[in-house]
This record gives sequence, C-alpha cells and structure tokens, in this order.
Amino acid sequence: MSFIRASFTVIQAIIHQAALTCPNPTPKKGRYHTEAHFVLQIAPFIFWIHSVVLWIFAAFETLLYLFTLVPTSTPQASTLICPASTLPSPQLPPTPLFLIGSVSILCGALIRIDCFYALGELFTFDLTIHPEHKLITSRSYAHVRHPAYAGSMLLVVGISIAHFTRGSWAAECAFGTGWGKVVMYLLWGLWWSWMLSVGISRAQAEDRQMSVLFGEQWVKYAEEVQWWFFPYLL
Repeated sequence: MSFIRASFTVIQAIIHQAALTCPNPTPKKGRYHTEAHFVLQIAPFIFWIHSVVLWIFAAFETLLYLFTLVPTSTPQASTLICPASTLPSPQLPPTPLFLIGSVSILCGALIRIDCFYALGELFTFDLTIHPEHKLITSRSYAHVRHPAYAGSMLLVVGISIAHFTRGSWAAECAFGTGWGKVVMYLLWGLWWSWMLSVGISRAQAEDRQMSVLFGEQWVKYAEEVQWWFFPYLL
C-alpha cells in the first residue's frame, strides 16, 4: 500500500509543478495593482516554495517506502527518514484523506492549466495589461471569473489534506506530536489565510481593471458569471 502512496506523492509533485510554472514572463510594461502590500505580491515566490515542499514530501514518502523493502536497514537510517516516529519501520498507507487531497490537487492543477490555455499569452503571474488585451469568457472562465485562483486554493487545500493529516510523512515523521502538530496547523492556517487574501485582493483589482477596459462587455459578463472562484460559494 505504501507504493501507492509514494507513487501518488510523486504524481502530485509533477502536476503541481506544471500548474505553478508560469507560462509567460511578465512584460516590462503594463503592470497594475502594484500598490498592494508586499505580502500580497510574493505569489511567485510562494508558488516556488509550494513546489519545493511538495517535492520534499514526495522524496521522503518514496524513501520511506523503499526503506520498508530493506529489512536490514539500520535504526539510524530510520531516524534520518522519519525522525519523529518511535516505530522501527513506520509505514504510511494511503488514507481516505490522502486520496481526497490527491483529487483536490489534481483538480486544482487541471483548472490552472486550463486557464493557461484559455488566456494564452495573457496569462502571467503578475497582473498585467497586454497591448492586445481581450476579455476571455470561455473554458473555465465561463463558470467563474477567476478560476486560476480557485485552482490555487484547491492546491492548497489538497496539499493540506493529503500531507498535514494523520498517516502522512509530514504529520508522522516531520512534525510528530505535541508542539510539532501545533506548529504544523499554525503554518497551515497562515498559508490558507494568505492564499485567500491574495485571491480576493487580486480578484477585486482585476474586476476593476477589466471594467475600465471593456465597459459594457465586462458588465454583461459579470452579470452572467457572478462568482469569483466557486459557483454558489464565493
């Protein structure tokens, strides 16, 4: 069973990397929403941290699985791979929450990649007006106005459910119990709060800018597609 978990974590890291790799560089001109607080403008750096952390999780989940295949492994090796565990050979089966988190990561990644294709050269990680900017209302944008942020939120939720819950390498081997768990949940709370704040801040800025650029076309689109991230929720 650990093979399934290790395989899934590697797949998570791959699709996550694809979804958080910017398809286009930011143009030198045309940026807006630059007055926002610095903390709300470091999304590319945070995305990079996302990817690094998920690859670390994948590496250690895989090492832990390989460790269970070698009965002659030393206790020292076990401690290096899973320092917070007291078991001589810890095994991490794929729990229902891990599978739910994996589905959330997959959905979030696919939504973001669909946005890459829908926007084409218009998609950048910094808010930018392209010289030939146009209003995109197809694909994911036919259902919500800011699907890329919805995809990012699903990635954050998925990683949290898959890797910050019981049975994961992070929860069982890295953070352990007691204060380690408290730190883990505090990090998750800060992480989610930041993601939601960035999404709302950017959605408001984009709505204002698009209303200026496209006028009645934007008003009609906003009336037809009323939700920012998730239909009937937000």
